[in-house]
Amino acid sequence: MTNFEEADQGSHVVLAPEGKFNLVVAPALKARIEDLVASGKTKILVDLHAVDFIDSSGLGALIGGLKSARQNGGDLRIAAAGVQVLAVLKLTNLDRILSPFATVEEALNDW
Repeated sequence: MTNFEEADQGSHVVLAPEGKFNLVVAPALKARIEDLVASGKTKILVDLHAVDFIDSSGLGALIGGLKSARQNGGDLRIAAAGVQVLAVLKLTNLDRILSPFATVEEALNDW
């Protein structure tokens, strides 16, 4: 079972994992991002508002998705990350690569 919601917004797709973004959820999300990119949907926003924990598997899925999207002329953005997720991003310096947007709307308006 996947633990994320998906909304196709036309020019971009919003994926919203929930709960723990870990080894259980990360492979399915990464595979979905790769499927989207392969089908031509290369602007992907990951809404993290409902994620209360992220581990290295979740970070790996985000970085892998970012790489895939950028190699195909798109981008992957993250938005609405909570305190734990922001702390992990900062600790790993991934906040420099995956610049977190405060809200989904902010991320979409910047595109």
